[in-house]
Amino acid sequence: MTKTRKLPGGVNRRTVLGGLGAAAGVAAVGLPAIRTRAAEPLKVGVYGGYFQDSFDKFIFPDFTAATGIEVESVAEPTGEAWLVQLEQAARAGRAPADVNMMAQTPMLKGQSTELWVPLDESKLPHMENLLDQFVHTYPDGRIDGIGAVAWYITLVSNTDVFAEAPTSWADMWAEDKRDSLGLLALATNSFLLEITAETHFGGQEILGSEEGILQVLEKLAELKPNVKLWYRDEGQFQQALQTGEIPMGQYYHDVAGLAAAEGFPVRSTFPKEGGVNDSGSWAVTRASTMIEEAHVFIDYMCQPEIQASLSRNVGTAPTVKRDLLDLTDEEFSAVASDIPPIVPNYRMYVERGDWLEQQWIETITS
Repeated sequence: MTKTRKLPGGVNRRTVLGGLGAAAGVAAVGLPAIRTRAAEPLKVGVYGGYFQDSFDKFIFPDFTAATGIEVESVAEPTGEAWLVQLEQAARAGRAPADVNMMAQTPMLKGQSTELWVPLDESKLPHMENLLDQFVHTYPDGRIDGIGAVAWYITLVSNTDVFAEAPTSWADMWAEDKRDSLGLLALATNSFLLEITAETHFGGQEILGSEEGILQVLEKLAELKPNVKLWYRDEGQFQQALQTGEIPMGQYYHDVAGLAAAEGFPVRSTFPKEGGVNDSGSWAVTRASTMIEEAHVFIDYMCQPEIQASLSRNVGTAPTVKRDLLDLTDEEFSAVASDIPPIVPNYRMYVERGDWLEQQWIETITS
């Protein structure tokens, strides 16, 4: 996860990560037995605060008990700051962390300098559990990242204002939604281009050219009379959604569900086009000297038991196939959906970043 989210009552999103205790005791089925202690621990980069605390308490000790590999957790900054640090360190032959939890855009940017070590599929037997979108590759097919955690952006609404749940992202364009929407302010975190392409153009193929992107932006601009808030502060939109001041928009499915559980009149809907499925990947920097141990760790995290525990206690969507999980229907619905997702076009933001940012400002948020 690349950002801090907020919960009802102003609680920081990561305070719930302290509830990761159910992950303890998960069996490491089929993992290689590496019982010889390495001279140095495996350094694993995770986001700081409660997220890091939870891994330190509940994930890393179980991993060490199962494999004999000691872990040193490293607090990562969010966004692309960690990528910059990793690049600089790699040039000096150092690895601030051996395994890193990376967002998808930094994953792609790291490919340009071959920052990520290609992973050996033969050393990742549990990789077969993963959904296809969670195997990240170089353009030539080499595997450079494995899905760590995932989450959804969905269409949320205030049930006091809209008694019936929306069925499609197209509902945002409806005349009765004028001055009613709260939408994420950036192209790179809202994924509204992908949503618009899937909803009105039959898929994301149109985003393959600048001409096509401009057509999608023109359609997206039709939303502007309906948008009351382009938000960067998630707490601001959450409060307005709960009170009905801004009764519809896009938000994080797990956080909206927590608001509903607190008694607020909030629902999260997976539209028929799918929710937006964003994610973070485990990646290994080329400066690491712990390649074998890194493979063991990544494979461990691909176990359905581990992913189910993360879903129950952290609110992340599983990266493995549903039929391998022991989640109940209620538990699964709290974090994910069987509707095929909208997967962000991360490469578009890397290849056309500056141009797209300028077009976004001129067409959408100006």
